[in-house]
Amino acid sequence: MSDRDRSFWAWGYEDELLGDSEREDLAAFVEEEFDFPERPRLDYPELSNVTLPESRLDVPDELADFCAADKETRVRHTYGRSWVDRVRGFRENFDSAPDLVTRPEDEDELRAVLEWASDAGAAVVPVGGGTSVVGGVEGDVDGDFAGVVSVNLREFDELLEVDETSRSAKIQAGKLGPDINDELADYGLNLRHYPQSYRFSTLGGWLATHAGGHYATNYTHIDDFVENVRMVAPDGEIETRRLPSSGAGPDPNELVLGSEGILGIITEAWMNVVPRPPYSARATMHFDSFDEVVTAARRVVQSGLTPANCRVLDKNHAKLNRLTADADTHLLLLGFEANDALPEEELDRAIALAEDEGGRCPAGAFYVDETTGEDDRGASEPERRWRDEFFRDPYRTDAFISLGVMRRTFETAVTWDQFPSLHTDVTEAAMDAMERVCGTGFLATRFTHVYPEGPAPYYTMLAPVDPDRAIEQAEEIKQAAVDTVIDHGGTTTHHHAVGRAHKPWYHRETPEDYRDALRAMKRSLDPEGVMNPGVLVD
Repeated sequence: MSDRDRSFWAWGYEDELLGDSEREDLAAFVEEEFDFPERPRLDYPELSNVTLPESRLDVPDELADFCAADKETRVRHTYGRSWVDRVRGFRENFDSAPDLVTRPEDEDELRAVLEWASDAGAAVVPVGGGTSVVGGVEGDVDGDFAGVVSVNLREFDELLEVDETSRSAKIQAGKLGPDINDELADYGLNLRHYPQSYRFSTLGGWLATHAGGHYATNYTHIDDFVENVRMVAPDGEIETRRLPSSGAGPDPNELVLGSEGILGIITEAWMNVVPRPPYSARATMHFDSFDEVVTAARRVVQSGLTPANCRVLDKNHAKLNRLTADADTHLLLLGFEANDALPEEELDRAIALAEDEGGRCPAGAFYVDETTGEDDRGASEPERRWRDEFFRDPYRTDAFISLGVMRRTFETAVTWDQFPSLHTDVTEAAMDAMERVCGTGFLATRFTHVYPEGPAPYYTMLAPVDPDRAIEQAEEIKQAAVDTVIDHGGTTTHHHAVGRAHKPWYHRETPEDYRDALRAMKRSLDPEGVMNPGVLVD
């Protein structure tokens, strides 16, 4: 652990959890604004109260130098950070803790772990930053295993090489987002990928889960920055050739990207890196109609413009995050980045397209020129608030758990022609389920990413829950919502991966013959089936 400890059950740092006064403000907010019944004020859990089942595995001699089985280490490797994970942690329930936690420092030690686990019949669960929100890193695995071994990759944390000519960097998989860019800054370069988990997640985790980043268009996923990857499996290794592009058959990178630890463990990759853009231009458009703001976003992205930010926030999302004083305003956040000059022309074109659909820009455009220090950042208050709160927002979920409030999300992607019916029916299904299960509820919508072919809508559900039945209530609500997503041609996940939580819907959207081929590849690389059992395929 560092001097600044991460919470053993909640999101992020222990010292950033909301205090009593902030939680009281949240409780008052949902009680007054959403007419929720009075909520309980429950205390946060204590690590000292947690009890664990006895480890089923003894620390093997060959792994003893980098293997642990103490209580705190096992607790901290039990869950990711999904809403369900955090509720179980809040209840001080860590019954699915791994039996052993290993922290190999190089590939030789990693191979030793995989060889021992295969021989011992122990499941292997790879962990980077532990921020999975789909049950991708927990020890509750399918199958008859002797035990579960968590493999923490955080010792794989080196920036190995920088090619300034090609603007590429070779980075080990266990390196955290901020550490990557802190070191790249010495070369004037930057890996332009900022997921909400940026401070706590690793390159390997991003690669293994098709992680989505901050770009709303163009470079939307970590995959878009990959030149090559290296993965160590129980029965072999895969290292792809470092190339800008290739037409040589099915892309072997695609076998590794999104594999979620079921084939092997990613150890390093060559990534595209660029100078940090010093110029940016932003504006916030206001709309009276949701249909108008959706059309405006579509027109912007289909115009050939590639804004870094093109996010729709419906009036409920704006209300939930207290972005505007007007409760009936839908927002479109627009932002452009550039390396050589202020992207004023691009922003002007986007604003004009949005105005054609009924949009207004009350605060006007504003610009940042880091080469001169000129920063007109205060001109767009909703956009600034949204960016400032983006990394802070997950802590509210933990506070809501302590208040008996479900704050749960699901996301998808769908074509523009299918979005209206999907949105209408998903809204109806989610609201009906929350009212049936919880008596009331609140649903907010935003677009995290947009493509010429369609948007990636992201839904946030709030409802009062019984603290003793919160998971069961939330699962019933999620079932209704995601079933509707799949019925309307959406994907079960655009950027949160599949894990164990989304697997039933993933099986509905993928061909059975494809999954048979994936199982065959798994048998080739992982003959004993020890790698992250229960994720993606049975």
